[in-house]
Amino acid sequence: MTHDVLVAGETLIDFLPERPGSLEDVSGFDRRPGGAPANVAVALARLEHAPLFWTRVGDDPFGRYLESTLSDAGLPTKFVERDPDAKTTLAFVTHDESGDREFTFYRDDTADTRLDPGRVDDATLADLEWVHVGGVTLAGGSSREATLDLLERASTAGCTTSFDPNFRPELWADAETFARVGREALAAVDVCKATVEELEALGFAGDSPDALARAVLEYGDDEAGPHTVFVTRGSEGALAVASAAALWDSGPESKLGTKSNPESNEVAHGGFEADAVDTTGAGDAFVAGVIAALRDGRSLAGTLEFANAVAATATTDAGAMAALPTRDAVESMLEDVPDS
Repeated sequence: MTHDVLVAGETLIDFLPERPGSLEDVSGFDRRPGGAPANVAVALARLEHAPLFWTRVGDDPFGRYLESTLSDAGLPTKFVERDPDAKTTLAFVTHDESGDREFTFYRDDTADTRLDPGRVDDATLADLEWVHVGGVTLAGGSSREATLDLLERASTAGCTTSFDPNFRPELWADAETFARVGREALAAVDVCKATVEELEALGFAGDSPDALARAVLEYGDDEAGPHTVFVTRGSEGALAVASAAALWDSGPESKLGTKSNPESNEVAHGGFEADAVDTTGAGDAFVAGVIAALRDGRSLAGTLEFANAVAATATTDAGAMAALPTRDAVESMLEDVPDS
């Protein structure tokens, strides 16, 4: 099978609480596979765009479980590395009654902090069309250099590159380091997906989500930096803004609630209603929906609709991977939206 997408980053264990509440008040947890890039990779496989996945886990029971999970999801294991000298990262998730969550990480020199530059060779990059990375591996260790190196070489190889900053403050030395390193990554990518809070943490300013997205576009130029920015807004949906350098047009407004402004190449969609159980991984599902839709040649409007449908479905079960939908399920959801 030919793979034209590569996803790179952490794979870890999420321990989900048996009930809402703070970490000190919850006594039982359920083990689930996680890690933002791993969620993106598995979601892409469900959407019939199975990617290559570069990650590193410990040579321990958790790492072997994760490697088996990735393989069972249809991902090739060529770039799934086992580290004999480091443990697999653990994350304890807590959430409130609405499903919003917080993370407590056990990630001191764990396997996913120890990716080495150059492990994805130039020949592999030459055969790819798209490379996606997340921000957690930029937080420290050799994985920071490895992630930046991958983006730079992928861009040089002609790949479309995308980035989700996935800001977790507890993993960074300070906010200034996140902003500096995150902007360094942005300079090497074409597509960025972020929340309002993440864009503000990266140092961008604007009085609205679309103004923040345009500030990111202005950060780039004709040769470097994002030409397309997706801003996710939780239950309020998402918006996308693209510059003239983007390879896709805005597309028309539709019965699905998508508002489109072709003159500014900006689209917005209010999202889909879902009985949310756990929002862990919803943003990752959105990213996978974006990549799959744009690889299929959809417009920005069609991409936003598709990605929001994937994200909404992903909140309907506990765990980041449990409710990831198939392509048929997403298409069925879009077709079932009534005329407005």
